[in-house]
Amino acid sequence: MEVKLEDLFNECIEELAKIGINFDSQIDIKISKRNNKRYGCCKYEQPILETAYRNKRNIYYKSYNKYHIEISRWVLDLNKEIIKNTIMHELVHCIPSCNNHGKEFKKYANIINNKLGYNITRLGNKREDFEKSNIKYDDDKSYKYKIICTNCGMIYYRNRISKNFLRIYRCSKCKGKLKFI
Repeated sequence: MEVKLEDLFNECIEELAKIGINFDSQIDIKISKRNNKRYGCCKYEQPILETAYRNKRNIYYKSYNKYHIEISRWVLDLNKEIIKNTIMHELVHCIPSCNNHGKEFKKYANIINNKLGYNITRLGNKREDFEKSNIKYDDDKSYKYKIICTNCGMIYYRNRISKNFLRIYRCSKCKGKLKFI
């Protein structure tokens, strides 16, 4: 598993170098030790002080010297294209000023999507990715709450919710109202 991940990571780095995106920082990749719901994450350390800018109260850094990418174990069971798409998503976070999913992240994601044919988005869709990989997706997990969008029919599962959940939150796809099933 580790070898497969390392090989795909190196392929992604080479593809980015072909379109002129190179990394000066140290980047390492590994399989996440926890059983995560998320596809992966990018952690960073050792900020480059010259790239700092100050908001009213906080100091932010545009780039760092070290990045640590973790990919969830279950992602490695999916198709090669989906794994590479996840790695590319996390590599975009290693580009200066792309620590979040803001304007810069979207700009680089669009460049990579157009030039290399990826589908980098802010969120992934587990059900679709499992279907593309010909793996049965088990969504009948033991969640306390099952919520549906009244507009598009999207189903959400939650273990915890706040008192005012239905009043505060809307569907992430169509902004429709939610109701309990």
